[in-house]
Amino acid sequence: MGDLKIKRVYEDYEKEDGTRILIDRLWPRGVKKEDAKIDKWIKEIAPTPELRKWFHKDIERFYEFKERYRKELANNEETSSAVTEVLENLQEDDVTLIFAAKDEQRNHAKVLQEFLEEKR
Repeated sequence: MGDLKIKRVYEDYEKEDGTRILIDRLWPRGVKKEDAKIDKWIKEIAPTPELRKWFHKDIERFYEFKERYRKELANNEETSSAVTEVLENLQEDDVTLIFAAKDEQRNHAKVLQEFLEEKR
């Protein structure tokens, strides 16, 4: 079983990243697709646009955002299949979840990483 890591899309590609999965609904600003070295783009695993916009207005809402996003991950059929896809990739290789958020500590990638680790 592979390691699960997270990394900002603006950080350099490393061979140790394994399978690189972009987990944002929108393509990151200022990044060319060929430079990003993304293996998969799983938009469905990202927070809903409504939740993302709500959280973006106030970073202090992180703990409530975390709770709401985890509910989305657990209760949405489309999201559940995306979670399964990532877990299947982890059975074969290391996986790096790629995200664009500026805040490296309070973002959906951290929440997703924690959620996926619990599901393993």
